[in-house]
Amino acid sequence: MELVDRFKYLMKLNNLTASAFADEIGVQRSSVSHILSGRNKPSLEFIQKVLMRFPKVSADWLIAGITNADKDPAPLDKSTKPKNTEQSTPLSQPIASVGNKEIKKIVVFYSDNSFEEFTSK
Repeated sequence: MELVDRFKYLMKLNNLTASAFADEIGVQRSSVSHILSGRNKPSLEFIQKVLMRFPKVSADWLIAGITNADKDPAPLDKSTKPKNTEQSTPLSQPIASVGNKEIKKIVVFYSDNSFEEFTSK
């Protein structure tokens, strides 16, 4: 099943037309139409909006079609895990910009496949 097919399946499961699906996730209707027709690929932001609106949907399933049964239950080989060599330095004040660029959005992904999105005011 391709990514587009998983979007269609999600829409069918929730009895949503393409227009209603677009309204539910807060994107333009043409964006959904172009993705479903294969003209465009979904952006990360589009996928994030789907996952935010449908929190019971697994990111692994939506993006790659991987179900819990497909995952390898074997433990990770800790010898191949990269070691964190960076040192963190506590900041005296929060950083809101770097040079002439301002931070617009920060997305934090958690190990349970949930995420939080922080936007600047």
